[in-house]
Amino acid sequence: MNSFLFSTPEMTRVFSPAEQLRAMVRFEWALSCALETHGRAEAGSGAVLERLLSADFVDMDALASEAKEAGNVAIPLIRQLTAAVMESCEAAARSVHLGATSQDVLDTALVLQMREAVTLLDSALTRLDAGLLHQVTRHRDTVMQGRTWLQPGPPTTLGFKLAGTLAALRRVRGRICAEAGRALVLQFGGAVGTLASLGAEGGPISADLARMLDLAESDLPWHAQRDRPVAMVQLLAILTGTLAKFGRDIALLMQAEVGEASESGGGGRGGSSTMPHKHNPVACAALIAIHARMPGLAGTMLYAMQQEHERGLGSWQAEWDTVPEAFRLAGASVAYAIDLAEGLLVDATRMKANMEATLGLPLAEAVSVAFAPSMGRMAAHDLLRRATDSAIVENRRLSEVLKLMPEVKAHLSDAEIDALLDARNYLGSAQRFIAQVVGQVTQHLAVEDAADGETDG
Repeated sequence: MNSFLFSTPEMTRVFSPAEQLRAMVRFEWALSCALETHGRAEAGSGAVLERLLSADFVDMDALASEAKEAGNVAIPLIRQLTAAVMESCEAAARSVHLGATSQDVLDTALVLQMREAVTLLDSALTRLDAGLLHQVTRHRDTVMQGRTWLQPGPPTTLGFKLAGTLAALRRVRGRICAEAGRALVLQFGGAVGTLASLGAEGGPISADLARMLDLAESDLPWHAQRDRPVAMVQLLAILTGTLAKFGRDIALLMQAEVGEASESGGGGRGGSSTMPHKHNPVACAALIAIHARMPGLAGTMLYAMQQEHERGLGSWQAEWDTVPEAFRLAGASVAYAIDLAEGLLVDATRMKANMEATLGLPLAEAVSVAFAPSMGRMAAHDLLRRATDSAIVENRRLSEVLKLMPEVKAHLSDAEIDALLDARNYLGSAQRFIAQVVGQVTQHLAVEDAADGETDG
């Protein structure tokens, strides 16, 4: 019952049994057309199969029963397809599946499904990119507590945090696109990959088959060399991992004790069956849960690479549900991330209050850096360690403690201490990094140069 939470309607359709069968029939249609072009099938054979592309002729009950006996769905499908063609043209039926093997039709059908899935995924990633970009731009100056090992660190901005997700997302999107160019290729080799049954015409028929399906030809059949689908699933796992990190960060910020950001609410979203006050991070939970599944799928694909000789036994079959499931999960992950990015609620006041509650201690590094040139890095670090210890024991702001230390007062005025402990003054190159991610680095640098010129003047 929970399966609908971990796919999208579009991905569920693409990898449905009906779509797989239609893709397989499409392969057989394209093969008949190619065979016809080269005189290996009767004229009009392609047209006969074209009328069957909807796969409405398939008896699903018989297919399911026979597939268990045959070891795959291709064999009973080709039997039913041949019978359907026979009803229209006996001569055309004689060339159905000529030169191909079951793995050719199954692998190529999967490639056709993957092609549509990649298109859907890329379209969704475009929307997610826009949603994240909006939040990065909107919150590039929203100062918040940085955290390392779940403990307070120097300040950052929410825009900078989200820019990290956006940059990682763009990297994996580019890799998926590049891998699709390598992975979405025709599979056509016959029994052991040599196309021996087609003789000298094997190459030209293969080229026409690829053209009919709008696929690239592989350098040679890849029956037992599974690096292409394996690489695709690994990239989908990287994608879901990137989005799981996004979800985990927002879930942590959404804790009541932190309260700095949250998923959109309303309409009972994230509610509890027993606690009326609850606003659970449901999209975050889904992102994390989805990625928890992906390493297993990626591992299955890696394990299945050890296929025997020219055609594998068992390992290839292990891919059949693994690849579709990886795409379904990846599609759902992106959908949840879009929801999260577009509806993200931010409480900048709470962010400021949480930083204030740390008594300025996470900014000790800023003062230590200021002292390092005159007294050395380690001595400066030790000085600030003593100051922070006192602030913690006395429950006083770090600025108050520093203003009472003679060794600090000898070098810094009260105003300089306050400036060093102002979070807005210790963001380093955050804005430059954000600008590089959003693609505005040139404009940003021009502003910096102008400001430097004014200072120099």
